[in-house]
Amino acid sequence: MGKRCRTTRLERRSIDSASHEFRIDYEQTKHIDTVEAIHSDAFSAGGYMWRLDCYPYGDGECDDDDYLSVFFELLTEFTSVNAIFEIFLMDKDGHPCLQDTHWSCFHLFNRDKNAGTGWSQFISRSDLEEEGHITLICAIMVIRDIPSPVLGSIPVPDSDIGKHLGALLDSTDGADVSFTIDSETFHAHRAVLAARSPVFKAELLGSMAEATMSSITLHDITPATFRVMLQFMYTDALPELGDSPTETLQHLLAAADRYALDRLKVLCAQKLWDNVSVDTVATILACAEMYSCLELKNKCLDFFAAEKNFKKAVLTEGFVKLVQQFPSIIVELREKAGT
Repeated sequence: MGKRCRTTRLERRSIDSASHEFRIDYEQTKHIDTVEAIHSDAFSAGGYMWRLDCYPYGDGECDDDDYLSVFFELLTEFTSVNAIFEIFLMDKDGHPCLQDTHWSCFHLFNRDKNAGTGWSQFISRSDLEEEGHITLICAIMVIRDIPSPVLGSIPVPDSDIGKHLGALLDSTDGADVSFTIDSETFHAHRAVLAARSPVFKAELLGSMAEATMSSITLHDITPATFRVMLQFMYTDALPELGDSPTETLQHLLAAADRYALDRLKVLCAQKLWDNVSVDTVATILACAEMYSCLELKNKCLDFFAAEKNFKKAVLTEGFVKLVQQFPSIIVELREKAGT
């Protein structure tokens, strides 16, 4: 059983610590060979894996086998690790036995000498409780140097390509193609659209008729949906979606599927799922089925399978349309519900 502690930073050093409880059946120690170890479960500290090795009859380094030996062992391959180790025994009432059984040390592990560190004469066997368990509490503090700000790397600002491309879209500077939807016109850049969408690449840079057209008329997409899709293609982020986000996301998911914008499609699916309810689940499920969003579909089916949701969702207009559009969904719903 381990416990993670927070990382602290002092004088350009970080200390990442963890504690671990190791319980040993006392009767088990009576039936093992001399110089045989009982190992704890592996546990993590400072990004490395460790374990505790307990030798009930000593580790063989000293002639007296009346002592219990305890060692920390590093399991992870490494270059070098500076660490402070601390260990103490708990009594049968669960209180620390700090007198004579509380030890600590500092040790440097390195690649050439991967020896454990610990204590050959941790405690005399005659001082152990004769029944129950031996409980050891250990702690490891891994110490790392933090590079000096003067000698460290030069900080690099976050990427702002989305900001600049968004400004390019807004200004229409260098635009070489336009799209007309209903009575609205949108100016864009062939290279940007082709880089973001394989469908636009085929249309605008391939052998299709659109490759030679300066203005293209689009159907089956609303101006509002195309505007949001363009903003995403230039900035890789979704803007605010207005007063009807669920409806907008469904239209946007359809556009993402049409133009093979996989990341946008997943983002829409995520946001639709985040806002699912008994009133919207049927409509969202129909959208997922229509545009092959398998993960969103499965989540909606699981939502439906809950009896309290199903009883309300089947009464919605969206469910009636769902069954009319995709009759096979009823079979899948029954399989999910186990009915």
